Amino acid sequence: MEVLHRALAGVDVHLRKAVVCLRIQKGSKVVREVRSFGTTTPELLELRAWLVAEQCPIVVIESTGVYWKPIFNVLEGELEVILANAAHVKTLPGRKTDMRDAEWLAEVGAHGLVRGSFIPGAAFRQLRECTRYRRSLVRSRATEVNRLQKVLESANIKLGAVVSDVCGVSGRAMVRAMVAGEHDPVRLAGLARGSLRSKVDQLVPALTGYFAATHAFVIEQILDHIEYLEGRIEAIGAEVERRCEPFIEVIELLKTIPGVGPLTAEVIVAEIGLDMGRFATAHHLASWAGLCPGNNESAGRRRTGRTRRGNAWLRDVMCEAGWAAVRSKGTYLNALYRHLAFARGKGAKKALIAVAHSMLIAVWHILTDHVPYQELGPNHLAPAHPDRLRNALIRRLEKLGYNVTLAPTPLAA
Repeated sequence: MEVLHRALAGVDVHLRKAVVCLRIQKGSKVVREVRSFGTTTPELLELRAWLVAEQCPIVVIESTGVYWKPIFNVLEGELEVILANAAHVKTLPGRKTDMRDAEWLAEVGAHGLVRGSFIPGAAFRQLRECTRYRRSLVRSRATEVNRLQKVLESANIKLGAVVSDVCGVSGRAMVRAMVAGEHDPVRLAGLARGSLRSKVDQLVPALTGYFAATHAFVIEQILDHIEYLEGRIEAIGAEVERRCEPFIEVIELLKTIPGVGPLTAEVIVAEIGLDMGRFATAHHLASWAGLCPGNNESAGRRRTGRTRRGNAWLRDVMCEAGWAAVRSKGTYLNALYRHLAFARGKGAKKALIAVAHSMLIAVWHILTDHVPYQELGPNHLAPAHPDRLRNALIRRLEKLGYNVTLAPTPLAA
């Protein structure tokens, strides 16, 4: 095979050690040198100095957990770094050693057989750290709220059956009062606020239970943890907003997509950046995010088309935005969901993935052309030949034994 890179290094990285194979093509002769380095910053600086001295312009690193990041931080700006997906550069089984892995990375890299993973710029990587941490905190809060619900159930308190959010203003006031020693269900129900006051008759029996001192102690710890997490979420949210100030115009454009709010727009910008040149087409972006059907065909027979593993953070937030979009009235995304879910049931996950896919396609065009979302309308999926559809439906009804007579409505006339 043709050698595309005369000088290249392959790095097999671990927690404490990085094995580096420097491959240099000299005419028809290949010279390889393997060295091991520690993964602390001073030792990685020695690695960089060695590669620069040997005039090696490209380094291939296997993406192993987060262990590749320290090496990338040191080499970024000095050398071109190709981050290889570990699943794409597996060597032969039974012959696996750190040295052989490094040599194999150098070999496939020299012949151009490895494709580099997408790594956004430093500003977007730092923004990623904040948005991903915020999402982790939100998940932790949801876990604590579920734990609170379980403890209330164990005390025969059925507050969750009446209140949509046990940690809302009314629900939290009632739970705090129970922790403080108030167990009269009438007085507890009197703490309801807003529209919940109309459910006082339901709250009184729901707040009648067996609330013990142990329940009070555990619930107090849970509430304190929830409030702590809410404070951290608010603080990290303020930091995300500050870091997103240079991208405010792009975020406003992304918010024109139905179902996309400010938090979703911030995650989109953090995960994919602003330069869509990294993705050849909009469908490449959807594939990278894991929001498109997979290809699995053998012997002319197509097997499962389940989606591939992609960027889990972007995929999750786009699916959440998709659920919001399908609830919007009079939009193309709502019509798309209803069209696809018709044969699979109301809660079809495949239809949701298709909506998230369509939204991500729109994201690519918005970031590429710097234009707002173009609403196609609910009639975009209307049949091109309505007469054919009408006749087909009539034939289906007649096969079921019905005599069909159609009369146009005044609106259609």
